[in-house]
Amino acid sequence: MRTITLGRTGITVPQNAFAALPIQRVSKEEAAHLLQCAYEGGMRYFDTARAYSDSEEKIGYAFGREGGLFKTGREHIFIASKTHAQTPREFQHDLETSLRMMNCGYIDVYQFHQMDTCWKPGDGTGMYECMLEAKAEGKIRHIGATTHKLGVAVEIVQSGLYETIQYPFSYLATEKEMELYRQVRKSGMGFICMKGLAGGLINRSEAAMAFMAQYDNALPIWGIQRMSELKEWLAYMDRTPEMTPELEAYIQDEKRELAGNFCRGCGYCMPCTVGITINQCNRMSLMLRRAPSQAWLTPHWQAEMEKINECVDCRVCTTRCPYELDIPNLLRANLKDYQEVLAGKVSVS
Repeated sequence: MRTITLGRTGITVPQNAFAALPIQRVSKEEAAHLLQCAYEGGMRYFDTARAYSDSEEKIGYAFGREGGLFKTGREHIFIASKTHAQTPREFQHDLETSLRMMNCGYIDVYQFHQMDTCWKPGDGTGMYECMLEAKAEGKIRHIGATTHKLGVAVEIVQSGLYETIQYPFSYLATEKEMELYRQVRKSGMGFICMKGLAGGLINRSEAAMAFMAQYDNALPIWGIQRMSELKEWLAYMDRTPEMTPELEAYIQDEKRELAGNFCRGCGYCMPCTVGITINQCNRMSLMLRRAPSQAWLTPHWQAEMEKINECVDCRVCTTRCPYELDIPNLLRANLKDYQEVLAGKVSVS
């Protein structure tokens, strides 16, 4: 089984990790069963966040109860969580809540969530000092950062202050994002890869896995909600797909198709001032062609797409987008295509 070491943290785990954001959508019992099966199947790194509603609580239910793994074998499992805190008081509240919800004793990798700025010692906010204090108290083991913004990611790496960085990384990565990976590796940081399926746009897991397997310092965290998804990733633990000429050609075709202005669905643009579900409507044309289209043609999504007509071009969304997309015009292009699909003028699968 191939393993990944997260840089200077020394954390070494099997090559596939569990992203627990999707378990918000299933029952506590279903979530616990998934998490326990993931561990039994070889997964050792589990990612969550204070912002993921009851995700931490479900992890605690799976592993933190009397006789659970957190009580009998804590050293064999690694937990990452995150805080959106903007003040030391919020930081302390989030950390204590996460520890209580998961009943895990300590958090292995504690991360600032979706960073817009690189917190540093002495910057007047006290935020980085909170991390140092929590580490000194044994409540966390390693200090990490997550962001969707390339410029912020580069600053985080160059600061030398963080032990891990979590950033979107898939075979759709740009050359600038590949350079970020190289900088992370050179710096000795751990590289945690979120959105390995590009928010659902990548629908061939074999290709996604073969791509990730080329990078020895990159740990992908796969969002898992169903047993069928878990079994797919566990199957790749011992039989990791290799990058074949066929897969390489497939990926190049994908990159050509998805090059340019496409929405990754990160949600940074939200909330919309007039209620548009931007992070879904803004990539509707792609989802119609890369997922079962009927799921996106329901009355619910027709009503959501119609809201695009209410856009007032305030452009608040564009100031938030880490990919600098022209969101209002991209929304209108998606609506036009959607209406043509509904009218039968354009055929999708």
